[in-house]
Amino acid sequence: MQSVGTLLTKDNCSIEYYHYEAKHDKIIIIAHGFYNSKDAVLLEKLAESLLDEYDVFMFDFRGHGKSGGRFTWMSKEEEDLISVLNYLDGKYKRIGFIAFSMGGSVGINVLAHDRRVNSFVCVSAPCDFKKIDYHFWLLSVKDDLMYTLFTKEGRKGKGVKPGPFWLKKNKPIDKVGEIKIPILYIHGDKDWVIRPWHSKLLYEKTKSSKKIVMIKNGPHGEYLIKNNKEKFIFETKNWFRETLKEAN
Repeated sequence: MQSVGTLLTKDNCSIEYYHYEAKHDKIIIIAHGFYNSKDAVLLEKLAESLLDEYDVFMFDFRGHGKSGGRFTWMSKEEEDLISVLNYLDGKYKRIGFIAFSMGGSVGINVLAHDRRVNSFVCVSAPCDFKKIDYHFWLLSVKDDLMYTLFTKEGRKGKGVKPGPFWLKKNKPIDKVGEIKIPILYIHGDKDWVIRPWHSKLLYEKTKSSKKIVMIKNGPHGEYLIKNNKEKFIFETKNWFRETLKEAN
């Protein structure tokens, strides 16, 4: 069963969500990246792949999808994720979190102090907003540009309402060492937006249980589901099976 709803953040921004309830006692939260939303087809496919074992919760960051406000370039988006955790608090025995690109950076900054998530899969996340590489000349015309601009599937759920970019931001690289839960880093070695060194540096700074997977010829963020779905789903589900086990 899928329910649709709206949450309100501490700073009064409306956050739209889908809650897929399959009567599991564990749930996976999916957080999209920049210019994406919970309605993106690739994220819908990810949700479908998880529903045999978990309930799933997907939401739109501010300025994306059907949520209100404007995107603040990772300055205020932490409040969006906190509103999700407040809503799910006490409803499940275990919570997993998978986040893409800027959503992964937001996740790191929140989970450094919020202990309600039990396992984290961090995909293609920048370690510092100011150090994003964005090597546009490395993008794939077929798999990135053509898919996003000229296919119905690629266009669905895309867009952003940009806001101020000059607001103060927490740096994930300064926060990741404070996280206590297991973290799986996934990154494509051909990522043209966030180069692989970002995940490698975050991995090095992580003090909790950790693993890093570099996907050969893999692109950025959600595109890993399109081009490397079997590998991506395999690594993700195995990680959650192992790390969301209830303590004896």
